[in-house]
Amino acid sequence: MKQRVTLVEVGPRDGLQNEAVQVPTATKIALIERLADCGVPVIEAGSFVSPKWVPQMADSGAVLAGIRRKPGVRYPVLVPNLYGFEQALAAGVDEVSVFTAASEAFNRRNINASTEQSLQRFAPVIARAKTAGMRVRGYVSTVLGCPYQGAVPLADVVSVAVKLTALGCDEISLGDTVGVGTPLAARAMLRAVAAEIPMAQLAVHFHDTYGQALANIYACLEEGVSIVDASVAGLGGCPYAQGASGNVSSEDLVYQLHGLGLETGIDLEALSATARWINAELRRMPASRLARLPPRAAA
Repeated sequence: MKQRVTLVEVGPRDGLQNEAVQVPTATKIALIERLADCGVPVIEAGSFVSPKWVPQMADSGAVLAGIRRKPGVRYPVLVPNLYGFEQALAAGVDEVSVFTAASEAFNRRNINASTEQSLQRFAPVIARAKTAGMRVRGYVSTVLGCPYQGAVPLADVVSVAVKLTALGCDEISLGDTVGVGTPLAARAMLRAVAAEIPMAQLAVHFHDTYGQALANIYACLEEGVSIVDASVAGLGGCPYAQGASGNVSSEDLVYQLHGLGLETGIDLEALSATARWINAELRRMPASRLARLPPRAAA
């Protein structure tokens, strides 16, 4: 295992986008600033998608304008097309992400396009971002299963990841969108992609629908992955995958990583306190284990 693991915090975007009640802009700003103060190195701050499809992210421009940016912390945002990219650029963003699925059925159902068409849409976005000197991340969802077609061939996962890399993505996040994966499948998937793309450019993104996320991450850590996505308090789901529960919680993940002797640079006690705070703000019961514990036990 790598000595240091980079946690990519997706709670302010992937976590909050699935909330039914609109989260105040001030709450989003406070969450991002609290996470940065915990030592989280990468915080996905929002997305410039159509508010018609993801209304929770309609205020991403205001959020980016309002946050106190901490030196050394990266604040990427998701962009679906050139229009979204230009909005992000105007908001002062210096890192963006694009997204597609390894599942043909998932793409056709949710963006009304084939997988190949989705990649063609991203080509000018990625080119524009690289011209602007930006780092670009590519999300590949449904890498271990799809809510519409079921199993997804490994060859499809590898193909999409390779094509995104060829287009200019600096990093590829491999996402188990519906949380159906198990450690054996996760390991095989990562090995297949890593045979074509350097492991240093790969990240993993697991939802915890069947309670397998931490086990899947452990299997991938053993393979050498050193970038892991997680969501504070286990917030989230997927607005396009009915029944998918939230991402693995950041605080539960950091507890695991520190227990393995791996470095993250994150204050676990402060992160757990942030999880309890956002749960209170959203008036919901904690989804993560550590957020349910009293402060001293969670440290």
